[in-house]
Amino acid sequence: MTTSIKAKKYGNKKVEADGFVFDSTKEFNRYYELKLLQRAGRIRKLEVHPKFELQPKFIDKSGVAHRAITYSGDFAYIENDLHVVEDVKSEMTRKLAQYRDKKKMFLYKFPDIIFKEVL
Repeated sequence: MTTSIKAKKYGNKKVEADGFVFDSTKEFNRYYELKLLQRAGRIRKLEVHPKFELQPKFIDKSGVAHRAITYSGDFAYIENDLHVVEDVKSEMTRKLAQYRDKKKMFLYKFPDIIFKEVL
């Protein structure tokens, strides 16, 4: 596995590994843990940065086009035949209104997916 460290976001250092760019060393460390769990057979179908459409794009009555609203998780996988999505967050980013709103929309639209926040 090749890793490199890049610019900062919210005081975090970006880490590049296995062709992915992680927003923090915390997120990269969780990726490494999940890879080990997958090798051990405890989880399967590990995905990095899965994208979910929360609301499709549309054109309103005034003819104005609006982009789709999407949520990108940090990881998705199957555990005990349940679909799980994880988001690695710090306390600071967890409090951001945009994150909280997208999380609520995700929970509403995908009630059968288990949503885990890793702090």
